[in-house]
Amino acid sequence: MRLGISSALEHGSAKEWAEKQKALGCKAVVFPIDSKADTSEIDAYADAAHACDLMIAEVGIWKNPLSSEASEKKEAMEYSVAQLKLADYLKARCCVNITGTTGSRWDGAYPQNFSEDLWKQSVRMIQEVIDRADPKNTAFTIEPMPWMIPTGPDEYLQLIKEVNRECFAVHMDFFNMINCPQRYLFHEQFMDECFQKLGSYIKSCHLKDVKLLPEFTFQLKECACGEGEINLEHYIRRINEIDPEMPVIIEHLQEDREYIDSVRYVKERLSLV
Repeated sequence: MRLGISSALEHGSAKEWAEKQKALGCKAVVFPIDSKADTSEIDAYADAAHACDLMIAEVGIWKNPLSSEASEKKEAMEYSVAQLKLADYLKARCCVNITGTTGSRWDGAYPQNFSEDLWKQSVRMIQEVIDRADPKNTAFTIEPMPWMIPTGPDEYLQLIKEVNRECFAVHMDFFNMINCPQRYLFHEQFMDECFQKLGSYIKSCHLKDVKLLPEFTFQLKECACGEGEINLEHYIRRINEIDPEMPVIIEHLQEDREYIDSVRYVKERLSLV
């Protein structure tokens, strides 16, 4: 695997950004600037990454292209196309977003998230983004969510079938798909199912942990690596079986120090995998 972090770390230049990532032991990065930046700045960051042998794993979108607000939806669609074009320009492994929702919170849990109509909207949205951007060097991916399609490998396979675009692929956030007691308690078996069904489509992976809280009712909490109960060694072994060069990105920590400590912990823990 090629380990990376979602933080750009505090830096003052593209060169410093890349050198700090490399010094930490990272071999993959999330691109730290977006499609609104000048081409010269984009090139500077790309060149710095390549000079430090840092794979550009992901270009993020993180907007709601299914919003019920027309202006928000239009802005999200335009940004999605622009970000996918940027990922293609960079030859990044993937450009990633969630599907979105018509509810008030862009990544919220709503009954309509699982409606037939929103499924169809999601398929059309993905097709439109891909068709307008017309990427040749990257993949467009959707991050699974606990309460938003795709919530599991079978939904993802169906989405791939219906989107029917060669460059539509999988962003593997296995942890987001742990949304019930069975998937948590038997997570190794569920992990095997996910990699068996989705392995050939996976372009990038997230890395974190999950723990079950003791309070009623059923509550799962995302946490830093090592603070939960997920067999991370098994996760990385399955990743390496698919692609030893797969980017694996630690995410959702708060401070730079947390990312630095997490990389050191992960590298030490997984040194024998």
